[in-house]
Amino acid sequence: MATIQKRGDSYKITVSTGYSADGKQVRQYTTYKPNEGMTTRQIEKELQKKAVLFEMECLKGQVTATIKFEDFARQWFKEHAEIKLKKRTLANYHGLEYRIYKAIGHLRMDKITPRHIQQFILDMTNDDNRRNVSKGKLSAKTVKLHVSLISTVFSYGIKMQVVSFNPCLAVTLPKPDTKEREIYNEEETQQIINLLLKEEKQHKQLAVYCILAFFTGFRRGELCGLEWRDICFDKQIMSVNRTSNYTNVDGVFTDTPKTKSSYRTIRISSEMVGLLTHYKQFQADYAKDLGDKWIDTDRLFTAWDGEPMFPNTPIKFFAGFCKRHGIRYLNLHSCRHFAASILINAGLDVKSVQTFLGHSTPMVTLTTYCHEFRTAQTAATEALSNAINLKI
Repeated sequence: MATIQKRGDSYKITVSTGYSADGKQVRQYTTYKPNEGMTTRQIEKELQKKAVLFEMECLKGQVTATIKFEDFARQWFKEHAEIKLKKRTLANYHGLEYRIYKAIGHLRMDKITPRHIQQFILDMTNDDNRRNVSKGKLSAKTVKLHVSLISTVFSYGIKMQVVSFNPCLAVTLPKPDTKEREIYNEEETQQIINLLLKEEKQHKQLAVYCILAFFTGFRRGELCGLEWRDICFDKQIMSVNRTSNYTNVDGVFTDTPKTKSSYRTIRISSEMVGLLTHYKQFQADYAKDLGDKWIDTDRLFTAWDGEPMFPNTPIKFFAGFCKRHGIRYLNLHSCRHFAASILINAGLDVKSVQTFLGHSTPMVTLTTYCHEFRTAQTAATEALSNAINLKI
């Protein structure tokens, strides 16, 4: 039975929904404010109607809670995210909290409308929303990530019967950035490989890391997580079985690959086998010289003492390498894109490319490299036209 309490020019409607696990009574609240000009009888009639409807919603579990968004989001992190998500994903989500809480953290979950979210989207394009970086608008991808987190929290709220509607479903997101992906061409890549092979002794392992990035298309964490037991020199195969990542909270840590499809095995060339054999001996000689200070982790790429390498180390090396040799600098992830483009232009089907790169589905591969597949199809059509002389 709902109870009604007058509070100034409004009315508070309270419904008891039972007891919590610790024996405390659970109550839900809503507020009704009559329109100006309504008579006492009209107010009473509308108030009773609101009370009955609110009580019915409570009984059906469709009641919205009075909890603020920031408080519920922190509950979501504790009850769901910290249990289900990978550490790196969790750290990325925490990085989005600042802007979200600043915009809607103080609002009640049941009071947040699509208009609030749409305004937040517009605000994120302002310069003052970029923290500790150069001025400019946030990318469409970054905006989408923020909205995605808000939507995830609301979806959890619906599941927990805290809210009955996800306002993110009614908003308009900015158009995706259409900037064409930059990839090294074959001539540039050959130049880079030749220079990496000539790198001095102190840069040996980082040079091998970069060469592997071009030849395997492995992600940064996958390369840093490689161990010697993942390589079968006789069969010329290499496997991805783990990743090595970093967060400010956990430091460098070992994790499982990104998805189930990221566990994969690829074939490597005899030249790559030769390079890795030589590098393995180089590492063994270095460990012997270091003596008791060396920690055997079986990793291919390590810190000075054998511990897993800091994942950003190769990035800094490659940037410096390009600067020293006057080479156009693209981030190391472009090596993965180079490998993908070579496979596509060689005529491999979407499924084969997906398996090689470790994407979760062929659709991810097709969406990511739609331009490359389109270009390859055009080349195939031209090849057919050149092979057959059609005179009309």
